[in-house]
Amino acid sequence: MNRRDSIKALGLTVVSTSVVLEACKQPENPTVEVAKEEGAKEAGREQWEIDRDKRLKAETFFTKHEMATITILADIIIPKDDISGSASDAKVPAFIEFIVKDIPEHQVPMRGGLKWLDVYCFNKFAKSFIDASETEQIAIIDEIAYPKKAKPEVRAGVVFFERMRNLTASGFYTTEIGVKDIGYAGNAPNQWTGVPIDVLKQYGMENVKI
Repeated sequence: MNRRDSIKALGLTVVSTSVVLEACKQPENPTVEVAKEEGAKEAGREQWEIDRDKRLKAETFFTKHEMATITILADIIIPKDDISGSASDAKVPAFIEFIVKDIPEHQVPMRGGLKWLDVYCFNKFAKSFIDASETEQIAIIDEIAYPKKAKPEVRAGVVFFERMRNLTASGFYTTEIGVKDIGYAGNAPNQWTGVPIDVLKQYGMENVKI
């Protein structure tokens, strides 16, 4: 896939006020001030959202074997190159682990797809996907990565890989590595050099001093 074709909306990071708080007088009630500082870091979010995120991050859905498989797949989809790191460098597997807990409808398709991949690989090479060689892994991915070319018997794999690819791209392109990969610069200050000469000529003002 073209690594610049899938871009998700970029999030904004709230600037911490810890430096300001540090400069202030030591409060009589430290607990209250700590709560204020934590609230500043989570500005714009409801407390229930903060609590929910903490709970989800503390839970574990995928097994170690599943996470290892997800990591290999993510790096096949977005490998390291001369421009940026790989999907795993951007911690995409951790993102996927969180997303399936945050959006539970991903859970059955993802777990079922990972199981399908292992069964298919075992039938083909007598080993699980993570134990297969890189050549064997790519051979299987080539069968399921192109929906229009895929055979009917690997349809389940095609559907799974499409979901895996979408999650990987979403995770990668919402990280610092992913943003740099597409060359996104964001808003930046510039210098005003005046109205362009062609515009001034259009209105007969090229000789007017401003």
